[in-house]
Amino acid sequence: MNSRPTAAALTLGAIAALSLSTAGPSFAAPGDDEATVSVFHGVPGLTVDVYANGEELLPNFEPGTLTDPLELPGGSYDIQVFADGEGPDGTPAIEKKVDVPAGANATLVAHLDASGKPALNAFVNDVSKVPAGEARLTVRHVAAAPAVDVRAGGEPVFEGLENPKEDKGEVPAGTVEADVTLAGTDTVAIGPADLDLAEGTNTVVYAWGSAEDDNLALKTQTIKDLHSAPGGVPAGETGEAATNSAGLPGWAYGAGGLAAIAVVAAGLRLNAVKK
Repeated sequence: MNSRPTAAALTLGAIAALSLSTAGPSFAAPGDDEATVSVFHGVPGLTVDVYANGEELLPNFEPGTLTDPLELPGGSYDIQVFADGEGPDGTPAIEKKVDVPAGANATLVAHLDASGKPALNAFVNDVSKVPAGEARLTVRHVAAAPAVDVRAGGEPVFEGLENPKEDKGEVPAGTVEADVTLAGTDTVAIGPADLDLAEGTNTVVYAWGSAEDDNLALKTQTIKDLHSAPGGVPAGETGEAATNSAGLPGWAYGAGGLAAIAVVAAGLRLNAVKK
């Protein structure tokens, strides 16, 4: 695996295509022509500015930050990623066209692949109805690390999860102690951490960071109001604390300025990008 990412890692252009798939579980959005999109920055040691169609969307976007949901018109966006402070007149480190389907509820995740190279994946969030008394737990492996098992109360819940895969299931609502171990072993890589799995929610847990750099961490995203309707409203990140096996901080807190982001996002127009 690679060592701690440097400015060269800004070639998030190793980041494969940014297309959001509408396949998979049902999802809801504020309107038929809009999509609900959150963005999680899971590349350690790299602060960037993100532009969409020439407008600054995410300034000073720091590792460990999960945005609040953005309501964007469905369509194509020209996404440019600059080293912090180098846009918009400089040369972007990444320039990709992103297709955001109308009606999608998704999270874009910039992260490291299993070998430590920057990557980007789009996950469709399952906002289908959750049975009474239960909660949905979704785990996404986006860390530079081998396959892992996810345990709740010391018992494996998801086994052999590989980067950049996800797994999910319905569990009884309540607080559980969770940790992440190397697949097939009792070697704890992340945690333990208490997860509050409220009834009628989808708690999405991201395992991110780098095993080689000893900075593996967890991040959560909570999607609420799934007990009363087949659609829900994403609620951004949580603020519970966790540590990795080396005692380093695990849970990262979101950056401010999200209101400004929403204003910028609302003003974006869809433009076909020809390359």
